[in-house]
Amino acid sequence: MYKLPSLFLSLIIRGNNLNRRNIFNEIEQNPKIIAIKDNRDLDKAIENDIKVVFVLTGDITNIQNIVSKLKRAGKYVIVHEDLIEGLSHSSIASEFILKYTQADGIITTKPANAEKAKQIGLFTVLRFFVLDSLSLETIKQTIKSSSADLIEILPGVIPKVIKKLSSRTNIPIIAGGLITEKKEVIESLNSGAIAVSSSNYDVWEM
Repeated sequence: MYKLPSLFLSLIIRGNNLNRRNIFNEIEQNPKIIAIKDNRDLDKAIENDIKVVFVLTGDITNIQNIVSKLKRAGKYVIVHEDLIEGLSHSSIASEFILKYTQADGIITTKPANAEKAKQIGLFTVLRFFVLDSLSLETIKQTIKSSSADLIEILPGVIPKVIKKLSSRTNIPIIAGGLITEKKEVIESLNSGAIAVSSSNYDVWEM
Protein backbone atom coordinates (compact mmCIF):
# COMPACT_ATOMS: atom_id res chain seq x y z
CA MET A 1 0.00 0.00 0.00
CA TYR A 2 1.26 3.50 -0.84
CA LYS A 3 2.41 5.47 2.21
CA LEU A 4 2.64 9.25 2.32
CA PRO A 5 6.17 10.49 3.15
CA SER A 6 6.43 11.31 6.86
CA LEU A 7 7.75 14.87 6.35
CA PHE A 8 5.06 15.65 3.78
CA LEU A 9 2.46 14.17 6.13
CA SER A 10 3.60 16.20 9.15
CA LEU A 11 3.46 19.44 7.14
CA ILE A 12 -0.02 18.62 5.87
CA ILE A 13 -1.30 17.82 9.37
CA ARG A 14 0.13 21.06 10.73
CA GLY A 15 -1.55 23.08 7.98
CA ASN A 16 -4.84 21.26 8.30
CA ASN A 17 -5.05 21.92 12.02
CA LEU A 18 -5.33 25.59 11.08
CA ASN A 19 -7.90 24.68 8.40
CA ARG A 20 -9.88 22.77 11.02
CA ARG A 21 -10.18 25.89 13.17
CA ASN A 22 -11.06 27.99 10.14
CA ILE A 23 -13.82 25.59 9.09
CA PHE A 24 -15.38 25.68 12.54
CA ASN A 25 -15.13 29.47 12.55
CA GLU A 26 -16.96 29.64 9.21
CA ILE A 27 -19.70 27.30 10.44
CA GLU A 28 -20.08 29.35 13.60
CA GLN A 29 -20.56 32.50 11.51
CA ASN A 30 -22.97 30.83 9.06
CA PRO A 31 -24.53 27.50 10.15
CA LYS A 32 -25.29 26.41 6.59
CA ILE A 33 -23.16 24.10 4.49
CA ILE A 34 -23.55 23.83 0.74
CA ALA A 35 -23.90 20.29 -0.65
CA ILE A 36 -23.34 19.91 -4.38
CA LYS A 37 -24.50 16.99 -6.51
CA ASP A 38 -23.86 18.14 -10.09
CA ASN A 39 -22.25 20.83 -12.25
CA ARG A 40 -25.18 23.22 -11.86
CA ASP A 41 -24.80 23.01 -8.08
CA LEU A 42 -21.06 23.60 -8.51
CA ASP A 43 -21.64 26.83 -10.43
CA LYS A 44 -24.23 28.01 -7.90
CA ALA A 45 -21.90 27.21 -5.00
CA ILE A 46 -19.08 29.25 -6.53
CA GLU A 47 -21.41 32.26 -6.75
CA ASN A 48 -22.68 31.86 -3.15
CA ASP A 49 -21.12 33.48 -0.07
CA ILE A 50 -21.25 30.28 2.04
CA LYS A 51 -17.67 29.09 2.49
CA VAL A 52 -17.99 25.41 3.48
CA VAL A 53 -18.94 23.01 0.68
CA PHE A 54 -19.65 19.26 0.73
CA VAL A 55 -18.87 17.64 -2.63
CA LEU A 56 -21.23 14.72 -3.27
CA THR A 57 -20.37 14.23 -6.93
CA GLY A 58 -17.45 13.37 -9.17
CA ASP A 59 -15.14 10.57 -10.16
CA ILE A 60 -11.45 9.82 -10.05
CA THR A 61 -10.87 11.74 -13.31
CA ASN A 62 -12.57 15.02 -12.42
CA ILE A 63 -12.57 15.39 -8.65
CA GLN A 64 -9.31 17.36 -8.76
CA ASN A 65 -10.89 19.88 -11.14
CA ILE A 66 -14.08 20.19 -9.07
CA VAL A 67 -12.11 20.84 -5.89
CA SER A 68 -9.78 23.26 -7.66
CA LYS A 69 -12.69 25.40 -8.91
CA LEU A 70 -14.14 25.62 -5.42
CA LYS A 71 -10.79 26.42 -3.82
CA ARG A 72 -10.21 29.24 -6.31
CA ALA A 73 -13.56 30.63 -5.16
CA GLY A 74 -12.30 30.68 -1.56
CA LYS A 75 -14.22 27.63 -0.31
CA TYR A 76 -13.38 25.01 2.27
CA VAL A 77 -13.98 21.76 0.41
CA ILE A 78 -14.96 18.45 1.97
CA VAL A 79 -15.30 15.50 -0.41
CA HIS A 80 -17.64 12.57 0.17
CA GLU A 81 -15.13 9.86 -0.66
CA ASP A 82 -17.79 7.10 -0.66
CA LEU A 83 -19.57 8.80 -3.59
CA ILE A 84 -16.56 9.43 -5.82
CA GLU A 85 -16.59 6.85 -8.62
CA GLY A 86 -13.30 5.00 -8.68
CA LEU A 87 -12.58 5.77 -5.02
CA SER A 88 -15.69 4.57 -3.22
CA HIS A 89 -14.37 1.08 -2.41
CA SER A 90 -10.71 2.01 -2.02
CA SER A 91 -8.95 1.67 1.32
CA ILE A 92 -6.66 4.56 0.34
CA ALA A 93 -9.35 6.99 -0.83
CA SER A 94 -8.41 9.62 1.75
CA GLU A 95 -4.72 9.39 0.82
CA PHE A 96 -5.63 9.91 -2.84
CA ILE A 97 -7.75 12.96 -1.96
CA LEU A 98 -4.97 14.40 0.19
CA LYS A 99 -2.23 13.88 -2.41
CA TYR A 100 -4.05 14.72 -5.64
CA THR A 101 -6.58 17.39 -4.68
CA GLN A 102 -6.65 20.55 -2.57
CA ALA A 103 -9.58 19.28 -0.50
CA ASP A 104 -9.66 20.18 3.18
CA GLY A 105 -11.41 17.02 4.30
CA ILE A 106 -13.60 14.03 3.60
CA ILE A 107 -17.04 12.68 4.40
CA THR A 108 -17.56 8.95 4.86
CA THR A 109 -20.07 6.51 6.31
CA LYS A 110 -17.23 4.20 7.35
CA PRO A 111 -15.81 4.81 10.86
CA ALA A 112 -12.46 3.19 10.00
CA ASN A 113 -12.05 5.46 6.97
CA ALA A 114 -12.84 8.51 9.09
CA GLU A 115 -10.16 7.51 11.59
CA LYS A 116 -7.60 7.03 8.83
CA ALA A 117 -8.41 10.38 7.25
CA LYS A 118 -8.12 12.11 10.61
CA GLN A 119 -4.71 10.51 11.20
CA ILE A 120 -3.33 11.95 7.96
CA GLY A 121 -4.58 15.43 8.78
CA LEU A 122 -7.86 15.72 6.88
CA PHE A 123 -10.98 17.29 8.36
CA THR A 124 -13.39 14.39 8.86
CA VAL A 125 -17.17 14.14 8.73
CA LEU A 126 -18.71 10.82 9.73
CA ARG A 127 -22.16 10.46 8.14
CA PHE A 128 -24.97 8.33 9.54
CA PHE A 129 -28.41 7.45 8.19
CA VAL A 130 -31.08 7.00 10.86
CA LEU A 131 -33.38 4.37 9.40
CA ASP A 132 -34.93 2.85 12.51
CA SER A 133 -34.40 2.29 16.24
CA LEU A 134 -31.74 -0.36 15.57
CA SER A 135 -29.64 1.97 13.43
CA LEU A 136 -30.01 4.64 16.12
CA GLU A 137 -28.57 2.29 18.75
CA THR A 138 -25.68 1.43 16.42
CA ILE A 139 -24.94 5.13 15.96
CA LYS A 140 -24.94 5.69 19.72
CA GLN A 141 -22.31 3.00 20.17
CA THR A 142 -20.17 4.08 17.22
CA ILE A 143 -19.88 7.74 18.19
CA LYS A 144 -18.51 6.78 21.61
CA SER A 145 -15.18 5.83 20.07
CA SER A 146 -15.11 8.21 17.11
CA SER A 147 -12.67 11.10 16.83
CA ALA A 148 -14.29 12.62 13.74
CA ASP A 149 -14.49 16.41 13.58
CA LEU A 150 -18.20 16.39 12.75
CA ILE A 151 -21.04 13.90 12.75
CA GLU A 152 -23.70 14.31 10.08
CA ILE A 153 -27.14 12.87 10.70
CA LEU A 154 -29.52 12.10 7.83
CA PRO A 155 -32.32 12.82 7.38
CA GLY A 156 -31.93 16.17 9.08
CA VAL A 157 -35.64 16.62 9.74
CA ILE A 158 -35.60 14.54 12.92
CA PRO A 159 -34.79 17.03 15.70
CA LYS A 160 -35.73 14.53 18.40
CA VAL A 161 -32.94 12.19 17.27
CA ILE A 162 -30.44 15.03 16.87
CA LYS A 163 -31.14 16.14 20.43
CA LYS A 164 -30.69 12.61 21.75
CA LEU A 165 -27.38 12.07 19.94
CA SER A 166 -25.93 15.50 20.73
CA SER A 167 -26.33 14.71 24.43
CA ARG A 168 -24.19 11.58 24.01
CA THR A 169 -21.10 13.01 22.31
CA ASN A 170 -18.79 15.99 22.40
CA ILE A 171 -18.41 15.81 18.62
CA PRO A 172 -20.47 18.56 16.95
CA ILE A 173 -23.46 17.35 14.94
CA ILE A 174 -24.80 18.67 11.66
CA ALA A 175 -28.15 17.83 10.10
CA GLY A 176 -28.41 16.90 6.42
CA GLY A 177 -31.03 15.74 3.98
CA LEU A 178 -34.65 16.74 3.30
CA ILE A 179 -34.22 20.19 4.88
CA THR A 180 -36.03 22.68 2.65
CA GLU A 181 -37.74 25.19 4.96
CA LYS A 182 -36.51 27.81 7.38
CA LYS A 183 -38.43 26.26 10.27
CA GLU A 184 -36.60 22.95 9.67
CA VAL A 185 -33.26 24.73 9.80
CA ILE A 186 -34.25 26.43 13.06
CA GLU A 187 -35.56 23.16 14.57
CA SER A 188 -32.31 21.37 13.75
CA LEU A 189 -30.18 24.13 15.29
CA ASN A 190 -32.40 24.33 18.37
CA SER A 191 -32.08 20.56 18.81
CA GLY A 192 -28.31 20.70 19.12
CA ALA A 193 -26.99 20.68 15.55
CA ILE A 194 -24.33 23.34 14.89
CA ALA A 195 -25.21 23.53 11.19
CA VAL A 196 -27.29 22.06 8.38
CA SER A 197 -26.01 20.79 5.05
CA SER A 198 -28.26 21.10 2.03
CA SER A 199 -28.32 21.01 -1.76
CA ASN A 200 -31.48 23.15 -1.73
CA TYR A 201 -30.79 26.60 -3.19
CA ASP A 202 -33.50 28.23 -1.07
CA VAL A 203 -31.77 27.02 2.09
CA TRP A 204 -28.46 28.49 0.88
CA GLU A 205 -30.11 31.89 0.57
CA MET A 206 -31.93 31.88 3.94
